[in-house]
Amino acid sequence: MNRKTRILTAIFLFTGISFFSVAAPKPPVVSEATLLREMTDRDALARLPYPAYKTRQFSSYDRKAVSPDRPGWFGNDDWSMFIRTELNGGRTEHVLMDADGPGAVVRFWMTFAGQDCGRGTLRIYIDRAAEPVLEATAFEILSGTEVAGEPLAASVSTLMRHDRRGHNLYYPIPYAEHCKITYESPNVYAGPEPEKRKGTENVYYNIECRTYTDPVEVVSYAGSPDEALRTAAENTRKALSAPKSAHGGKQGSVPVKTLLAPGKTAEFPIRGPRAVREIALRLAAQDLPQALRSTVMSIRFDGEQTVWIPVGDFFGIGYKPMRNETFFTQTDERGAMKAYWVMPFQKECTVAFHNFGSQEVALHGEIVHAPWKWDGRSLHFGAAWHQYTDINTGANGKSTPRDIVYTSLAGEGRYVGDCLTLYNTVNGWWGEGDEKIHVDGEAFPSHFGTGTEDYYGYAWCRPEVFTGHPFIAMPAGDGNLGVGYTVNSRCRMLDAIPFTRSLRFDMELWHWQEARMNYAPATMWYMRPGGVCSIAPDTAGVRRPVVMRRSQLIPPVLTAGIEGEDLEIRSCTGGEAYGQYRTNGLWSRNTQLFWHNAPAGSTLTLGFESAVETEARLEGVCSLAKDYGTFRICLNGRELTPSLNLHAPELITKEVALGDGQVRKGGNTLTIEAVAPAPGFTECFFGLDRLVLHLQ
Repeated sequence: MNRKTRILTAIFLFTGISFFSVAAPKPPVVSEATLLREMTDRDALARLPYPAYKTRQFSSYDRKAVSPDRPGWFGNDDWSMFIRTELNGGRTEHVLMDADGPGAVVRFWMTFAGQDCGRGTLRIYIDRAAEPVLEATAFEILSGTEVAGEPLAASVSTLMRHDRRGHNLYYPIPYAEHCKITYESPNVYAGPEPEKRKGTENVYYNIECRTYTDPVEVVSYAGSPDEALRTAAENTRKALSAPKSAHGGKQGSVPVKTLLAPGKTAEFPIRGPRAVREIALRLAAQDLPQALRSTVMSIRFDGEQTVWIPVGDFFGIGYKPMRNETFFTQTDERGAMKAYWVMPFQKECTVAFHNFGSQEVALHGEIVHAPWKWDGRSLHFGAAWHQYTDINTGANGKSTPRDIVYTSLAGEGRYVGDCLTLYNTVNGWWGEGDEKIHVDGEAFPSHFGTGTEDYYGYAWCRPEVFTGHPFIAMPAGDGNLGVGYTVNSRCRMLDAIPFTRSLRFDMELWHWQEARMNYAPATMWYMRPGGVCSIAPDTAGVRRPVVMRRSQLIPPVLTAGIEGEDLEIRSCTGGEAYGQYRTNGLWSRNTQLFWHNAPAGSTLTLGFESAVETEARLEGVCSLAKDYGTFRICLNGRELTPSLNLHAPELITKEVALGDGQVRKGGNTLTIEAVAPAPGFTECFFGLDRLVLHLQ
């Protein structure tokens, strides 16, 4: 010890000061109040989280799924799969979640099926307490008022009956040491024999939780909020229910007003350090749906392009103008669009719009920016889009599930949301598949879901639309159980997924029927500068014509024959017509064109194309059954047969002569008129498996 060190030591000993007396900084506090504030803090989302945490999802996914190279990976028995079953004070409680802390439950989704479903008792145990801090029915907790009001506790869609909705709790439930969630219901069977599960209550759940990796002091959920906490919850509820941009001081704005010719680009540079806080945009074009897809927004932050996405998908509506509202986007039917993602940069930012279409597109709007203090935790915003175009979802009439890539990221950041736009060409559910999200090279995904609609917060493949929830939306749902267009989106705040090295998001593509469809995911994230997304700009995808009707994907072209369900439905003046799917072995591709509940005198007009003009004899492979009626058939306005009787004692298929007629080159119409119902019935039923052409 030298002389200087001896003198300093003597001073410290004399004064009572120790080398080790400097107090360590106190760890940050995590509580319901801090999490509620974080839930509305878009700025915090644009930085690496502090305190740091990891996320994990507990769910009822089919436990046969062990590995992609083993049978069961695409298992679909995604209900009543619990961690274990416990006996507690004479009660049988099924354990949904069992997690050590410090942590917090940040998203809780459930739906049910079966007798008296959802009326069982949900219990939440905190920090290994013997008694639950929360005990009520699942409906009361997740979408009632037991914990919080809307939108923190809500069910969707409100257009659907209550027990067939998705029930979503976003109110945070922090815990210092441990959290266990159980469900008790006498109607649930959780034994090993699958056949005994039929007819019992089916329980589906996804529970997203955080586990903090930095030191924290957690104030555990107590279930009895004081006045300050009630105020914090009310402030959060109001902020989420009426989203708007928080511009901050010294706000700036870059006007966007340009006419983009095909193949042209318009750029709008901004000097930093700043953060883009709002992008408002309106497009005008002769074909607006195509413009929403073929006009692409790209953004370079500090020299790195991290955003490449069609404008419609960025604003959460795909390619059709419609009303939609979340905490990050607002749109209306007239074409106004706003987005509130915070996008910081250190030196410079360039927002560009590219016209990949064949028409002129007028853009009008503004880019709002404000100061940002760039630091070591700041992240660049990223977004990517690609389309699985005319993808075949089945083979030989049998569904063939497979995993497709939503996105793949390399770097450090967090995943914050996605929007799925699709066009379905059959009357069957397309989204049976589960999300599988691998974080930092996990061999088995820490997020393994129970169905695409569950991931997006609703349930049971339902087409009823919903918007206005801050984090989930379905502004279009026609394509869920029928031919048509669907848009699903999910934004993440407390349930954002951090990653330190990589994130890969796979989604099962599982359609119950053989089908062709367009399936286009857009994904959003934040990453440190230098991060890489493996999804390349899909210039071919944005150039393709958007699908507005089924015939654009499956042209109704008659050669030697055409499937009944592939004929284009032009009009239907009574009843309902669609492609009916049933594995009865009677119909090719297990599907027929079905027209049901048609009153006498109503008509169904079908369209098809022909490459040649010819005289032909038309034949139908028709269904006959006890409730099938009598019909008049016309080709291009000329009668083929005045009275086609399809009545039979039981369901069969039969080749039926429709008559001789002139097939035009180009477009043709086949009109079916309901003449009379079958004996004992008041309405007509008609089924066409295949239309066959015999040249004269």
